[in-house]
Amino acid sequence: MKHYDYLIVGAGLYGAVFAHEMNKNGKNCLVIDKRDHIAGNIYCEEVEGINVHKYGAHIFHTSDKEIWEYINQFAEFNNYINSPVAVYKDELYNLPFNMNTFSKMFNIKTPAEAKAKIQAEIEELGITEPKNLEEQALSLVGTSVYEKLVKGYTEKQWGRDCKDLPAFIIKRLPLRFTYDNNYFNDRFQGIPVGGYTKIVEKMLEGSDVILGVDYFDFCKEYPRVWDKVVYTGALDRFYYYQYGVLEYRAVRFETEKLDMDNYQGNAVVNYTEREVPYTRIIEHKHFEYGKQPTTVISREYPSEWKLGEEPYYPVNDEKNERVAQKYRTLAAKEENVIFGGRLGEYRYYDMDKVIKEALNAVKKEQSNS
Repeated sequence: MKHYDYLIVGAGLYGAVFAHEMNKNGKNCLVIDKRDHIAGNIYCEEVEGINVHKYGAHIFHTSDKEIWEYINQFAEFNNYINSPVAVYKDELYNLPFNMNTFSKMFNIKTPAEAKAKIQAEIEELGITEPKNLEEQALSLVGTSVYEKLVKGYTEKQWGRDCKDLPAFIIKRLPLRFTYDNNYFNDRFQGIPVGGYTKIVEKMLEGSDVILGVDYFDFCKEYPRVWDKVVYTGALDRFYYYQYGVLEYRAVRFETEKLDMDNYQGNAVVNYTEREVPYTRIIEHKHFEYGKQPTTVISREYPSEWKLGEEPYYPVNDEKNERVAQKYRTLAAKEENVIFGGRLGEYRYYDMDKVIKEALNAVKKEQSNS
């Protein structure tokens, strides 16, 4: 095997951005991934002309114009606006919590009426020092919004009762007193026409890519054929779990093709009752305004994570943060390893932040060379 400047572990967004930039600077990059495809969790699989977000819905949004212009080099983005709806029993509500939500919930019309209703509920509860997530949420949004739209969904996400979850998990629950269903406040948002996989394909042009290989096995087979490692795998795994295992929440997807042109009329529909086992249903064609005669839906089931399963959401509570910080301290001392991305840093990142972090790592490398 030839010698490389960088071995990039993970063909997701962070690794792909780093490889693309280093290729432009004349560096040789080898990208490996344990999965049998590129693009990590933003991988899209085409089914009947529909780009299916295989690992959950990914909607690109940012207020950073530089990052928006950067990603638009690789794809044309449509003008998709994320406007999910929530189902509670036989009731349907708009998300995020806004005047459309409140007008239906309280049978009112004006922001003043909505504020008065919510404030009255909060004052009636009299919670001054929230002891758990339930009390924290109630003190922010009142009883009606909490019971119908927060409680069941949150308990499914975390796999435990809201009374048993710490208050700090919910720092704020934004209430918008305008008739606006746009979920994100960001200036730029959309879905790449043709899906995300094509973006990563373009980013990886010029790099060598090997799929279906584990980094640790690869190192044993091909030692020292690179100068530096860019590692986007699990941070604790890199150090053989010497301080313990970092915890995640997992998600299981049930995807099916349906012989109809439109199943639910929206890309994202949340189910907020605890009794409904899935948190939401994604209808993928609506991300790109598809007109196909068939449709593909995915139900998302949050679950407890076990070592060896695919990790999704870092559990950034106090216990895990203490352990993560020990690993980060070790990582900061590595001279020839760059740690990046959601797993490599044990932090939850939106896509624009992943790109930003990768570009910052590239700048740092260039300044050091």
